[in-house]
Amino acid sequence: MNDLKQSIQYIKGVGPKRLKHLEKMGIYNIEDFIYSFPREYEDRSNIKKIIDVKDNEKVTLNVTVFGKVQEKLSKKGLKIYKLPVRDSTGIAYAIFYNAHFVKSIFKVGQMINLYGKTKRNFGEIQILHPNYEFVENDLTNTPSSIIPIYTLTNGLTQKDMRNLGKNILNLYGNLIQEYIPNDICKRNRLCDIQYALWNIHFPTSLKALKIAKFRLVFEELFILQLGLWLIKNKLNNNIDGITFHKKKEIDKFIKSLPFQLTKAQIRVLREIERDMESNKVMNRLVQGDVGSGKTIIAIIALYKTILNGYQGVLMAPTEILAEQHFESSKELLLPLGIKIELLSGSIPKKKKEDILKRLKDGDIDIVIGTHALIQENVHFKKLGLVITDEQHRFGVRQRSLLSNKGLNPDVLVMTATPIPRTLALILYGDLDISIIDELPPGRKKVKTYCIDEKKRKKVYDFVKKEIESGRQVYVVAPLVEESENIDARSALDIYIELKENYLNNYKIGLLHGKMKSYEKDQIMEEFKTGKIQVLVATTVIEVGVNVPNASVMIIENSERFGLAQLHQLRGRVGRGKYQSYCILINYGKSAISKERMKIMEESSNGFVIAEKDLELRGPGEFFGTKQHGLPELKIANLFKHVRILQKVQKEAEILLKEDKNLSLEKNIFLKKRIIDKFGSKIEQLSL
Repeated sequence: MNDLKQSIQYIKGVGPKRLKHLEKMGIYNIEDFIYSFPREYEDRSNIKKIIDVKDNEKVTLNVTVFGKVQEKLSKKGLKIYKLPVRDSTGIAYAIFYNAHFVKSIFKVGQMINLYGKTKRNFGEIQILHPNYEFVENDLTNTPSSIIPIYTLTNGLTQKDMRNLGKNILNLYGNLIQEYIPNDICKRNRLCDIQYALWNIHFPTSLKALKIAKFRLVFEELFILQLGLWLIKNKLNNNIDGITFHKKKEIDKFIKSLPFQLTKAQIRVLREIERDMESNKVMNRLVQGDVGSGKTIIAIIALYKTILNGYQGVLMAPTEILAEQHFESSKELLLPLGIKIELLSGSIPKKKKEDILKRLKDGDIDIVIGTHALIQENVHFKKLGLVITDEQHRFGVRQRSLLSNKGLNPDVLVMTATPIPRTLALILYGDLDISIIDELPPGRKKVKTYCIDEKKRKKVYDFVKKEIESGRQVYVVAPLVEESENIDARSALDIYIELKENYLNNYKIGLLHGKMKSYEKDQIMEEFKTGKIQVLVATTVIEVGVNVPNASVMIIENSERFGLAQLHQLRGRVGRGKYQSYCILINYGKSAISKERMKIMEESSNGFVIAEKDLELRGPGEFFGTKQHGLPELKIANLFKHVRILQKVQKEAEILLKEDKNLSLEKNIFLKKRIIDKFGSKIEQLSL
């Protein structure tokens, strides 16, 4: 296997220049190349004679060049290059656009294969901007008619990649070891690894390609799932947890609330109570759409913890959200004699020292805070419940640091980011998942409209009417400041524009991530109290801000946000008794951009939106999984391959029941592969 880790520079045909191009594509060693799969394939089995060519069909032509390239300029200023070719049945022209290089590469008498779409123009048969290959002395000529097409960078051609692929597989293909146990391969009809890798690069037939792809998708998901479960098992290897007892006060507390819990909230609460009352450590994820009422569930769980003589902790990713949880908890629990404190970076040193001492002595029941909670100097007397909110902002290491401050405390993880079932299967394979899939009664649906930039003035005229009615408005931009590299509105730019033009008679505030904590807190406080009527912000307001008087959310350059993120932002309005609106100003012209905006207009279900987001943008981009330390998926797609994922889950479960640490001889190579794939990312994983 070590030979596979040697630099790609030792392969024949890789000089210093080509090495740089390959490294630019993330290919540093032999194994990197082997696992850089073609992005698509051309089925060139449809070899036609020129006389038989039909309009608008993809074909392969075996032809001879019989004249020089002709250059002409179109009416729109596009340079067109025509290459005359023929076979035994007729004449055709290969058409290239803005491709000056073709004048020097084709010579009269050369035999070439052309692959592309045909068109009949001006009485001629044309093949438009075709892929081409020279027939003689070319390693890429294979008996197969299925040709791999690779992702390229400037300086590399398809021919380069195919020649390198052939060289590498011929020299190193036999060094690749099978690491999926034999019984799993048999049960799932997986071909062996060498067959899979040869046929993913150079398929002998469409059937062989399908067999290879199935094996490699299965393998990739299998490694990913096993890796995640092994990490989780390592973190949650404690057998006995705390057994909390039923308390009558809980039912009394629920009845005293100024609102009724929804059926979904009651169901989720019962699931949490059942976990807490067992002798196992609770590991439960609570997913709930924006405004579905997760916070009250967390408060009830914390109250149960305190009634049982333990302490509770709630960690949030931002000071704004931590403060909001603190205020909500204080309002409901202080009258019951429960001692609650807030611990964050901006707490004065003297007060912080006092909180830390009282927490260690057991004089504080619940502490709510930010990352400050995981510092070494934070000690609990008797920690029973750990809650993390908007958990995808925290890594496994951070969560385990907090849990380790107690003796096997129960863990509750909350998120308002709807995660599609397909993604949740991977990210939370071992967590029990509870979903609050119902909004409290009486909440009005936020009316969503997507407009193009030409109608911006009308939008801000509407904003004036809402402000005159006593309402408040959010305006969100994708950037803090203008950028040369990104064509999008900045928060600073919009703030100045609104202040000087559209809304110059109103009080406008600016909020973004580059501001100091106390500045952000001050601006947010002024917006909450109504001193600021329009808040221009970046996505720093995406999570947790609660201003019931805000009725309009305007999102500039909405095409630059993920659908799940747009849904989160929309959730900042519609929290009071007033009809609320979300206006998406879309600068994107593409069909996919319009399709995404249409989804936002038509759906208010966060889970449906998240599923669509995953489908349209792919798992790599979806809610920042790239930043979560997950190994990159080269061939598997969490949206398309959910059935294979389900098979993988069953097999992973069977395997870990039999050999939980993968220490049996038959699993040694598999374990090595998992360690190799996850590498140093293991501690960064956000689970």
